[in-house]
Amino acid sequence: MTHVLLLVLLGLVAGALSGLIGIGGGIIIVPALVLLFGFSQITAQGTALATLIPPVGLLAAYAYYREGAIDLHAAIWIAAGFLIGGFLGAKIATAIPVNLLTKGFALLLVFIAVKLWFGGAH
Repeated sequence: MTHVLLLVLLGLVAGALSGLIGIGGGIIIVPALVLLFGFSQITAQGTALATLIPPVGLLAAYAYYREGAIDLHAAIWIAAGFLIGGFLGAKIATAIPVNLLTKGFALLLVFIAVKLWFGGAH
């Protein structure tokens, strides 16, 4: 049950950040699945794509699915959280100054890049 709650939390965070600063879910979901959940890079990518269906990535996710590189259980739970988080993030974004959003987005990108560079993917 803890694993499911963590997947929903990941979806909430990814959805909130997507609604807040307009980033795609993959920039949050893929690194989190690799670094926090121990997914391989390829399965993280496939699962992230499955999370965003429909309409994003249907054919690409199908290609990953045919190769066995999607965790459908994780994708469904992340999508549930993402739905709610996206709405909440969009609500918050309208109340934050653009300059602050831009700086927050830049910091997030730097953090993810450094973590992936030095933390290494599987």
